[in-house]
Amino acid sequence: MTKTMNAAKALLLAAGVAVAIVPTAGFAKGDRHGPRVDFETLDADGNGEVTQAEMAAMGAARFNEADTDGDGFLTKDEISAKAGERRAKRLDRMFEKRDANNDGKLSAEELAPPADRIAKRFEKVDTDGNGSISKAEFDAAKEHRKGRRKPASE
Repeated sequence: MTKTMNAAKALLLAAGVAVAIVPTAGFAKGDRHGPRVDFETLDADGNGEVTQAEMAAMGAARFNEADTDGDGFLTKDEISAKAGERRAKRLDRMFEKRDANNDGKLSAEELAPPADRIAKRFEKVDTDGNGSISKAEFDAAKEHRKGRRKPASE
């Protein structure tokens, strides 16, 4: 292989690692593992299509952003700092959305999900419609969600 091919493979590998470590896009609604990126941002050339090269470029850019010392590697501290930034932004958004009286504190009422959302979720799990959730319904809902979320221990 030529040096150019080796360099290209190394770049693609680095971009792949960057995409894995510093999430490129939260395609799934409700993704909580990284910032969401809209289609227009990924479509860097604006042609209406996203290529693997565009996704790799986004991953490389995010890697470089997280690599604060510019050494081409991510340390635990750099990854932790990036995660802390995302966490702080999520907290800011939560307070903007939920702190109804703008007192900088969240009450139980402000944190509670809307009653209609709770009712819809309950109805979805209560598959026989009897107004209560059996162990079998609970387990079925848990199994259904298993593939959608990682266990809390991860």
